Amino acid sequence: QVQLVESGGGLVQPGGSLRLSCAASGFTFITYAMNWYRQAPGKEREWVGRISSSGGSTNYPNSVKGRFTISRDNAKNTLYLQMNSLVHEDTAKYYCQAVGLTYWGQGTQVTVSS
Repeated sequence: QVQLVESGGGLVQPGGSLRLSCAASGFTFITYAMNWYRQAPGKEREWVGRISSSGGSTNYPNSVKGRFTISRDNAKNTLYLQMNSLVHEDTAKYYCQAVGLTYWGQGTQVTVSS
């Protein structure tokens, strides 16, 4: 069965950095592009970025472009989200998702606050 387990969230000061991880299992990770999403309280889920199955291509919305970097280790079935220059508006629960699969993990909370 498909499992996505996000980790690495926490409390960070504005301007700080965090690296999130997503451990995937139950499907052939190497064949799927992957997304990161986030959802803040009272707001709709927001797309944060995508990486191709090989890891050779990434796309980001303007809200995080230049600050966030998605990478993956296909040998470890793990997806990463490096977040730099964090601002209060990045506060949300972050989720990974395999493109084309309707499964979600429990998410990991990121709180940016001084």
